[in-house]
Amino acid sequence: MMSKIPLYKVFFFFLIFQLSNTNAQDKFKIPYGNNEAVGKYVKINTAKIYYEEYGKGEPLLLIHSCGADIKAMEYQIDYFKNKYRVIAADSRGQGKSELKTTSLTYDKMAKDMEKLVTHLKLDSINILGWSDGGIIALKMGINNNVNIKKIVTMGVNLRPDTTAINTWAYDKVRKMNAKTLNMIINGDTSKNWKKELLLDNLLMNQPNISHAELKKVTAPVLVMIGDRDIVKNEHAVEVFNALPKAQLCIMPGGDHGAPRNNSLIFNEIANKFLSKEFDYLE
Repeated sequence: MMSKIPLYKVFFFFLIFQLSNTNAQDKFKIPYGNNEAVGKYVKINTAKIYYEEYGKGEPLLLIHSCGADIKAMEYQIDYFKNKYRVIAADSRGQGKSELKTTSLTYDKMAKDMEKLVTHLKLDSINILGWSDGGIIALKMGINNNVNIKKIVTMGVNLRPDTTAINTWAYDKVRKMNAKTLNMIINGDTSKNWKKELLLDNLLMNQPNISHAELKKVTAPVLVMIGDRDIVKNEHAVEVFNALPKAQLCIMPGGDHGAPRNNSLIFNEIANKFLSKEFDYLE
């Protein structure tokens, strides 16, 4: 069983896999995110986007958090593949997907995912998105370019400021960005710092979603966070209140890493929402 991890570690995309269970990679026999047997590429808007499919039935698109990849969602893939046709994709510039842009935005990544849905000729789709993946899912819901049945979001924010994000997280990402800039100035080549700068920009300056835009989301949405999340509890309530059809779940004792470090409870809550008839008051 995975022990609880420090919240700040989950926030940084370059630490997403430094979860406390060192045997995490051995838990699943299938190498999710690096499965040559099922992995495919499709060229979308100049970039090759990598995705994997598992299971049969109603389509469920999984979208990972910032700077991570398909493997971050392995607990969701393994749980849902016996219930849905699971499609897990690496977002642009992350995992095995190409960047092919000098300006990375949630709008651009949402269009990528919409094109993937079209490429797969899916009449409708459910979406489960973690953090940035949830933001992308909301953007897709706002666009209404594909038929979305239901959306599950985990740890999403509408704004990149301290009205939505806890101050400690806001400060940490700015320190991270300062390090990125310093590495670029010093000519460090240990990693692609220019790409890291684009990812920093997502966290620092995006998204900027208005309540009016959220009103365009016609699909029912489950808004989930942990009560010790990066996102403020009151902001999750704000997102819930602004959506036309929504349910709210604040997981007690949970943090931003719940899809991995509290996966069983997280998955069961998400599955109940996806599989049961949506009920809400007008």
